[in-house]
Amino acid sequence: MAYPTTTYKESGVDIDIADLFIQRIKPLVKKTERPGVLGGIGHFAGLFVPDLKKYNNPVLCASTDGVGTKLKVAIEMKSLKGLGQDLVAMNANDILCLGADPLFFLDYYATGHLDPDEAVQVVQGMTEACRTIGCSVLGGETAEMPSVYQKGDFDLAGFIVGIVNRGNIIDGSQIAPGDELIGLASSGPHSNGFSLIRKIIADRKLSLKKTYPPLTRPLGDVLLEPTRLYGPLLESFKNEFALKGIVHITGGGLENIVRILPHGCQVIVERKAWPTPPIFDLLKEWGNLTDQEMERVLNLGIGLVMIVSPADVDPILLKLRGQGEKAWRIGRIASRPSNESALKVHR
Repeated sequence: MAYPTTTYKESGVDIDIADLFIQRIKPLVKKTERPGVLGGIGHFAGLFVPDLKKYNNPVLCASTDGVGTKLKVAIEMKSLKGLGQDLVAMNANDILCLGADPLFFLDYYATGHLDPDEAVQVVQGMTEACRTIGCSVLGGETAEMPSVYQKGDFDLAGFIVGIVNRGNIIDGSQIAPGDELIGLASSGPHSNGFSLIRKIIADRKLSLKKTYPPLTRPLGDVLLEPTRLYGPLLESFKNEFALKGIVHITGGGLENIVRILPHGCQVIVERKAWPTPPIFDLLKEWGNLTDQEMERVLNLGIGLVMIVSPADVDPILLKLRGQGEKAWRIGRIASRPSNESALKVHR
């Protein structure tokens, strides 16, 4: 008995479209090349020769992350380009916390059905973000899996490798009581808490395309503001000041600060030290969220925290504000009482 001929395309995977997509993104990826890249995308793996002249004791630093359910908001709004920056920033900001310089980045794009126009939007945002931080896109993977993802859905993951001198690693070990916290403004929720945000939107039957006062733009546009890339901003600060700790405020909110505290230290955050952006006040009202829930899920307007000696606070703030940055002294490090948690928030 002869069975009917079956093709990969009939199963939902079109190799020809995937090949055309690769050809479309090659020029975008090419623009991210920095010294050290060998060859281009298309081989089985990427090659990179690091320039070690300024690293007398080099240590590689790596991180991986995704964009999370912010994807669903972007899909509904038909606005995908910002997701590429989100993907890069979530990884690049993490290795920045160790003092590392980015070298190269790889992405993983998984979808039920590859739409080249949509995928190119994401890659365009990703490559532009990598160019901003001086990082090469070394390769990636596009996976078409119709039996795993519903039509219109996709997922993103990113992988970054950086480098830092062992003696320049910022790991929080030098943090001590008396040190102070400087908070740098976020651009919005960044890429965290969107499962909660989307539930609030669904429960309240809110429209992403409607502008809710005091917002001045549609809700969806505010939520999709890309995650900030803090690396270029902090480059000169790493060389000029003794940064004892850098904290990327992501999932876990303000509790992320605790991750780098030495034993016996407590971080005290002054919630009234910076203005809360309107989007967070609205989310709190719409979801009837407690202060504790807000602080452990959302960034509340602070995307990155630097922990420094008291003598460095004013010079750093002066320099930041001179560059047009929004930054505040938001708390301090204290000795931790045995009966208290490592995070204390003064409201």
